[in-house]
Amino acid sequence: MITVIPFKALRPDAQFAKNVASQPYDVLSSKEAKVAAQGNPNSFLHVTKSEIDLPENTDIHSQAVYDKAKENLQAFVARKVLFRENKPCYYLYRLIMDGRSQIGIVCGSSVEDYEKGLIKKHEFTRPEKELDRINHMKTIMAQTGNVFLTYRNVEPIDLLVEKWTTEKKPQYDFVAEDGIQHSIWIVNDDDTIAAITNSFHALVPASYIADGHHRAASAAKVKQALGDNAPNGAYYFLTTLFPANQLHIMDYNRVVKDLNGLSEEEFLEKLKGKFAVEKSVKAVKPAGLHEFGMYLNKTWYKLNSLPETFNDNDPIGILDITVLSENLLEPLLGIKDQRTDSRIDFVGGIRGLEELEKRVDSGEMKVAFSLYPVSMNQLLDIADAGKVMPPKSTWFEPKLRDGLLSNIID
Repeated sequence: MITVIPFKALRPDAQFAKNVASQPYDVLSSKEAKVAAQGNPNSFLHVTKSEIDLPENTDIHSQAVYDKAKENLQAFVARKVLFRENKPCYYLYRLIMDGRSQIGIVCGSSVEDYEKGLIKKHEFTRPEKELDRINHMKTIMAQTGNVFLTYRNVEPIDLLVEKWTTEKKPQYDFVAEDGIQHSIWIVNDDDTIAAITNSFHALVPASYIADGHHRAASAAKVKQALGDNAPNGAYYFLTTLFPANQLHIMDYNRVVKDLNGLSEEEFLEKLKGKFAVEKSVKAVKPAGLHEFGMYLNKTWYKLNSLPETFNDNDPIGILDITVLSENLLEPLLGIKDQRTDSRIDFVGGIRGLEELEKRVDSGEMKVAFSLYPVSMNQLLDIADAGKVMPPKSTWFEPKLRDGLLSNIID
């Protein structure tokens, strides 16, 4: 059974909450973050993407960036934009997007549970992204990025959450610029705190990483690096647990820089050995498994996998990203490891198919692929089987905002 604990969050005064709240550090480029934070000294991007406050040619993985993050975080506290809770609490975080609501419990999750496999993974991580978060955490001694966990929903926990959010008023309640509503309740009643802790320990055998594999892996490595000197706070990491039946997975698409030495005609001809290929007069958003969209030279194509390209009896083999990897990305485009190959990039479904067209039309990328999203049942089954999806297989929306609840490592 898993262990969760309340914690003393570093959080904004209510009047600053909306301005502090920022999109997760890993969904914005440095350029996008600079624009988003412009004119807002309270944006938490000054902590999570602190390169925006340094010269443009600064290496975003340099120690100067992490030192600036520490300086900015200390300044937020000094200006009383952020303060530390006076007792360990749980927090309930509700997100409403397009009329759909989900409520999670923000808490500390056990690094030991992660190391033992009680917090289950479904993706490998990319080493350079792990190192970035390790250096960020070790420098500022805080966990500012929330790991998005899920669990197979349990009625007693659902009832506790429903009762608190029905009877109490949220501490924060605002609609962000993208139209998503963010509401947070503080659970500071000792009996309710104990009930949440005991319910998870008694009733939830495992949790699953939905979003935040790099943040989870980095938190574990920070605890290991600190060794015998690790403070108590390093043995837990910042997480929010949502019931699986409330979550929605979007598509996670691919763009590739070149055709691996093939001409467009040669590439299209080779595709026909694995896919039925037809031109489309409009952008292709796949309607089901084993259907793909492809954008090449200002033209959209629909690709349908031939039967020999997938295995419906294998939880990994049935996934469309597996089909794409094994029948196109690797054999035709020469991309053998999506975690490390700089020729491929990933585009979350929230950005729409227009982003795929933009990346290709600009000349930055040569070809783009749209995919059908993974289901929640697929994710849970794969994690339970101890298997791992290809990297960047799932994109969850809506996302938690950074800066509303951070965990000091002390």
